Amino acid sequence: MVTMTFVSLLGFAGLCLMLALIPGPDTFLILRISLNRASAGIAAAAGCGLGAVMWGALVGFGLAALLEQSAEVFRLVKIAGGLYLMYLGVSALIKARKARKAGVVDGSSGHAPLTFSHRGAFGAGALSTLLNPKVGLFYLAVVPQFIPPGGNTLGMAMILGLTLAIIGFLYLVVIAMVAYKTMKWLKKPKVNRIIERISSSILAVLGAGVVASGAAS
Repeated sequence: MVTMTFVSLLGFAGLCLMLALIPGPDTFLILRISLNRASAGIAAAAGCGLGAVMWGALVGFGLAALLEQSAEVFRLVKIAGGLYLMYLGVSALIKARKARKAGVVDGSSGHAPLTFSHRGAFGAGALSTLLNPKVGLFYLAVVPQFIPPGGNTLGMAMILGLTLAIIGFLYLVVIAMVAYKTMKWLKKPKVNRIIERISSSILAVLGAGVVASGAAS
């Protein structure tokens, strides 16, 4: 059986790192979730990793090719992903406002921190990646270049998917830790509220932009 060379895998890993360093919906999602709870951000990062592996499986089975062959399918998935991002951003703003009105305060700052459960954060990360068609198109455009003729397409696609998932996960864990440490250092109610609103608004705006782009295509 034809296998992938180490040099090819290393080249793919470099592309994955470049992709991870470009801020996208996953980055802002992890930033938002990690503000008051680093472990929740790490759980969300793990969810994003699972989503990346699942995209790899879809490519291996040939199902993700639908995105490339059908503009309508791509448009619907794009709109669904945008709506989900909008939901995350708007719901985060609503939850933060309700928490403050309920008077649930943080002992060190007098501010009501908005927290996410590990399960909820993991699910949000997985859905964010699964509903991002750009991840699928990345696989479709790049993965075939690293699968040698006669190789095990499914097996190699899964290896590449796992590579992307690991690199993306490690990068997002760094984002989660930095976000948490920064908020711990800048634990002022006014600063906390501003960052919460900005990060939540970015998610909502990103979602709106994706929906508008999908509807226009």
